[in-house]
Amino acid sequence: MNLYNMKKLLFILTIGILSAFTVISVPSIHQFKVKSIDGGTIDFSKFKGKKILVVNVASQCGYTRQYAGLEKLYEAHKDKLVIVGFPANNFGSQEPGTDTEIVQFCKARFGVTFPMASKVSVKGDDTAPIYQWLTAKEKNGVLNATIGWNFNKFLLDENGQLLAYFPSKTEPDSDEILKYLK
Repeated sequence: MNLYNMKKLLFILTIGILSAFTVISVPSIHQFKVKSIDGGTIDFSKFKGKKILVVNVASQCGYTRQYAGLEKLYEAHKDKLVIVGFPANNFGSQEPGTDTEIVQFCKARFGVTFPMASKVSVKGDDTAPIYQWLTAKEKNGVLNATIGWNFNKFLLDENGQLLAYFPSKTEPDSDEILKYLK
């Protein structure tokens, strides 16, 4: 074997050995903790092993009726799915209430039992860090998404990695979402 081939082989072996010890950091929603609507904390690391559906919600929107579908989906699949609602007032001022008013509305009108975060911003200069992560491929490693209205949905796998994004018009019981829960 000549010197050139030996150097080439040595280089390949070095790269192989180094890559065996390199830990690749995979983006995960499990790094986030957010304030819950009741003043506690939602720790996403506690959802390891379950899929997570994150939804920006509003009480005075044409899509508000999706709360019923979200609750039904949660009840049917809560052994393997967690839904987390994020009230946001970014679109047409359709979520003007306080956290207390929002939770009262959700429980009284739709019987919501899935976790709800404290009201956040999902776009603009004051976007919540979790939504910065959800909407930027450079942070989540999967896709860029633009939240154009209320009830956008992000589905994450059991390891906290982003699987899919669904716009407002995608109903909670749609085949597009249900295919991931089979």
